[in-house]
This record gives sequence, structure tokens and C-alpha cells, in this order.
Amino acid sequence: MGLLYLGSTDASKYPNDRKKFLKPYHKDGLLVGKVTFRDDDRTKWRSFRKVDGKHVERLQRFLNKAGFLDDRMNIGVFDYATQAAVRLFQEYVRTIDENGDKTMVPDGFVGSGTMKHVERWEREHKVCSWGPASVSNPSKEYNDWFKLLDKAKAFYKVNPGPILKHVNKLGKTYSTRKIDDWTFNRDKIHLIGIRRNQDKVVQGTKIDDRKNDDIFILLVNGQVFKFWGSTDPSVRMSGRKDEPFLVEGQHIYRFGWHKITVERKIYRAAKPLDANGVLVLRDWDNDNSLTPKDLNIADSHGKALGIRVNNSINIHWSGIGSTNFSAGCQVISGRSYINNQDNVVNCSKFASRSYSELTTSAKKTKGAYNMLADLVVCYTKAGVNSLTYTLGREESLNIDTNFGVNYAKKMLDDMTGL
Repeated sequence: MGLLYLGSTDASKYPNDRKKFLKPYHKDGLLVGKVTFRDDDRTKWRSFRKVDGKHVERLQRFLNKAGFLDDRMNIGVFDYATQAAVRLFQEYVRTIDENGDKTMVPDGFVGSGTMKHVERWEREHKVCSWGPASVSNPSKEYNDWFKLLDKAKAFYKVNPGPILKHVNKLGKTYSTRKIDDWTFNRDKIHLIGIRRNQDKVVQGTKIDDRKNDDIFILLVNGQVFKFWGSTDPSVRMSGRKDEPFLVEGQHIYRFGWHKITVERKIYRAAKPLDANGVLVLRDWDNDNSLTPKDLNIADSHGKALGIRVNNSINIHWSGIGSTNFSAGCQVISGRSYINNQDNVVNCSKFASRSYSELTTSAKKTKGAYNMLADLVVCYTKAGVNSLTYTLGREESLNIDTNFGVNYAKKMLDDMTGL
């Protein structure tokens, strides 16, 4: 069979028009018009590569039956969804499969080691607990999160606070939704950001910075996965004094690419669905924190600077979490995550610290960030092109007794205390 990876194509399925095939996936920056796949963990472009027989199709049929890939796959072409599904399978074998391989690296390359487990799963008719079958049997925590989201909407409709009140008065909110428009449809994938210490003034001797001290909750297929990173901008990354903070509330994102103008850095990320962007409140008073005071700062003519729209606030990777890579984006650490069985999963052996380790020789990946991205890619339902992102503060967890304000810190401590 040989090695299968992104771009491998059964000879009979080789597309007549490669640009047309890739157009739905390549809507951003330097990717537009490309006729090759972007292998972002190796910072390489991968051409369509013919392989004899139906090896890619067989792999895809297995991934579908085992619950890692839905029916929207491009049969016979090892595309982005197939790569994501392979990595999910490899991660499942590494972390959950009782007869798995703890040394396996979820890199999306299918060689003899991965195929050995594929063949074992085929013989045993195994199905993963992450797939669509879990929707009919959601976990208690999954249900609890939706109860909290519903309670939060009801609470903030009555008690919006100064920032949400300001958003409600705006005519256009672009990819940001007003409170009345918040929706929590279980047929869609939801990402929740829990912001902590946003109003803490951070003053350093040389560089003012903010830490990766926030958590993210992914609700997918009746299951809950947890990640960590930052919802707040770092001054060193923003390169300006009035760095933007994404406003709390609900925002709609689509899956696209980050660093789309820098070829050596392009990688998958979530972007605002509306090209105009999402709403941000800048640090107008330059105290490196988000406070209601920023709403009242005026320009030289006495007009409040207020909340603005920004089209570059993505959801993306933050190395292993030792440095906050955010200039206002919502960023995810690759070092660790908590899976749907509530186990902390360590990715540090193969998680890259920065772009410099994303090479063919280093064989690193974006670790836990890939896990989040792959879950979204593989389990977004047909006809749905968006991800619902709801950002709140840790004190909002007090709205429901199943959580409480200490929940976020405990999750962060669990993931960072490896």
C-alpha cells in the first residue's frame, strides 16, 4: 500500500480540475487559486498524488464506519477531512483504546503502524465514543453546559452589564450577536470561552503581557472536551497600546486559515463568518486590561471611542501555552486537553512550541489544538458552515450550581499541572 497522507488519491478518483476541487477550502489569502493541499503541521504544500488501487477509499470507509468521518468525504481523495479523521483515530488509539499504542503520534500519516490498528479495529468491529452515535446518549456534563448557556442568556437579558448593553444598542454587530439572538442549537458545535483576570492590570518591567490562563469548552456529539489558552491580547503580540479585547457574548465563526499572507506560517483556524469581523473593545486607556472604563474614553473631539468591528480576531493556536500568541485572537494551547472521559491528556512529547518546530524533520504537531480543530472538521454536520463561539467570564459560572466560579481555575490547574 505504501504511505498514505494528505493529497494521496486513488488513481481513478484524480480530479479533472484541481483548482475547482480545492476552491471550497481555499477562500483565504494566499490559498486562493492553489492546486495543492496545505499540510500546515509540516509547513508544506502537498500535490494530489496518485496511488494504485482503492487504498484511500478503503481507509475512508473504515474511518466512517468507526465513527471518525461522516458521509461528506471526497471518496478516494485524502483530503483535509480525511487527514483530520486519521489524526482523531490515531489520538483515540493513543489515549483511549485499551489495546492501543501510547507512543503513537497523531500526525495524519498512515503507514504500517497505523494500518495495524485499522485492521484490528476492522476485525473487532470497533466504534469510537466520539462519533455521531454519542448524540443520542449525551453526557450529564454536556446537558449541564446547555442548561448553563440557557440560564446565562436569561440572566444577561435582564442584567446585561455595560459592555453587552452597548452591543445591544448598535445597529450592526456583524459576526457578533446581540443577546436576543443568542442560540444554543445542539445540532451545531459550540465552543465556549471562559475569560479570567481580564480586568487585572498587568505591569512588567520591560514587557507587559497577559497569560494563557483561560479555558475553552468544546461541546460536540453529546460530549465535552476542554482546552486552555487565552481570550485576552498580549501587548507584545499586538504591537500597539490599544490592543483589542473580543467582547463577551456570542460570535459566529467559520473554519478557514490563519496567517494567510505569510506562506511559511499559514495554518487552519476559525475566522469570523461575516468578513467584516466581530466586535471588540480596545484598551483605550492603555492599562493592559479590559474594564468598563474603556467604554468611556473619548477622542480629541469628545466622542467616545467605544466598541469597534475587527476582521482579524480569529480562533487559533498558541504554541504549548508558555507564551500568549494573541494580538486579540482567542488562542488555544497545544500542550494538553481534557477528553470526554474527563481525563487530562498530555501532548507535550509531540506538541510544537512554535512555527520553527513544524517541519518534516522535527515531526512535531500543534498538539491539543489539532484535536480541537479535527473534532470540528470531522463532526460539523452537512450543510453547516459555522461554529458558534460564546465568550463569558468565570463569574458567569456562578449562575448554575453545577459549576461555580472555581470550576475554571480547577480545569486550568488540571491541564497545566502535568
